[in-house]
Amino acid sequence: MMDERGAWLERAMADHEAALLRLCFAYLDDLALAEDAVQETFVKAYKGYERYRRESEEKTWLIRIAINTCKDMKRGAWFRHVDRSTALDSLPEGSEPFDERDDTLTRAVMALKPRLREVVLLHDGQGMTAEATAKALGIAKSTMYYRLEKAHRLLRKELEAWYHDR
Repeated sequence: MMDERGAWLERAMADHEAALLRLCFAYLDDLALAEDAVQETFVKAYKGYERYRRESEEKTWLIRIAINTCKDMKRGAWFRHVDRSTALDSLPEGSEPFDERDDTLTRAVMALKPRLREVVLLHDGQGMTAEATAKALGIAKSTMYYRLEKAHRLLRKELEAWYHDR
């Protein structure tokens, strides 16, 4: 018989695994590492389930765990010695089929500095509210808006240059 925590974990994995995998892949640039990070995220969430205070949405809480897990993985000494050059076609499947025309935007987003990229991935890519994005990243909402505006400005400049060069 499954307990409450086990039932929650099953549902949470069904609801959020694909979104977490895309996020972790964006952080780690490696599908196998991203899969490990997602698995570790759910292990940590399962162990910390009793401490989850429900002050934020479940997805926000899981994303925060995933981001910290990815950051921990990147800090590891072995991570710096691994060749992580990955083609965009190895990105995990999203909820919508990937369209090659999106390649330019994807590359532009992935080229942003990590602090800007994570705001775009959460707010624009995951459709999270500004408050949820700020909470997931552990930053002030004003900081989130500043980073998002800066990222959009850089993306606009990059994409306008690409469009006019075609």
